[in-house]
Amino acid sequence: MKLAPFALAAALATPAAAFDISSMSEAEREAFRAEVRAYLLENPEVLSEAIEVLQQRQADDAASQDLNLVKANQKDLFEDGYSFVGGNPEGDITIVEFIDYRCGYCRKAHEEVGQLIESDGDIRYIVKEFPILGDQSVIAARFAIAALQVAGREAYEKVNAGFYESFRGDVSVETLTAFATDLGLDGGPIIAHMDAPEVTKVIEENNLLAQRMQISGTPTFVMGSQMLRGYAPLDTMQAIVAEERG
Repeated sequence: MKLAPFALAAALATPAAAFDISSMSEAEREAFRAEVRAYLLENPEVLSEAIEVLQQRQADDAASQDLNLVKANQKDLFEDGYSFVGGNPEGDITIVEFIDYRCGYCRKAHEEVGQLIESDGDIRYIVKEFPILGDQSVIAARFAIAALQVAGREAYEKVNAGFYESFRGDVSVETLTAFATDLGLDGGPIIAHMDAPEVTKVIEENNLLAQRMQISGTPTFVMGSQMLRGYAPLDTMQAIVAEERG
């Protein structure tokens, strides 16, 4: 059973009802497999094209799934009533970032996220503490959330930026006390509030939201209706914002 390349391509493109390999004899199947192998070896670019098509389909499927996840969780993402809201509160695009203060890629993204918000001027920015890198991540998240609840928005902004820009070493009551002093904050009330039920509830709700959104790493961004899983440079984020507006 000898198939020329054209005939082979036609056979592969033919509906299953018209081309049923199961109806072949064993000898015919072996000949067919040999012909397919020979064709692919002679035309390896076909494999690259097929892989590109598969990857694009997978990316499209993932983007569609993420779109549905954003739609299903809009209220908890954009209007939860307890997360920090920065940038322009009346901005036409909302960006939500899931962060872990011990995450190196979150630290890397921090400056570029700031540049994006400052240069654009019309972005509403929401932070979701999502501590997933151990106990010290949880302690840092508790301190930041407590700062917001006890000392307000400006104090939180200092803490959030400080964890990325100046804080180094282990996270403990002692280092957090010194950290607060360096930021010009009274660390006592913040530290006293860290284990409050209101703080615990924020972390629990963020974890549940991340589960529903199928988020397992940081940073993860929701940018309008799209999701960006992982770090991306400034120009990529700017392109997504422009696409959302468009």
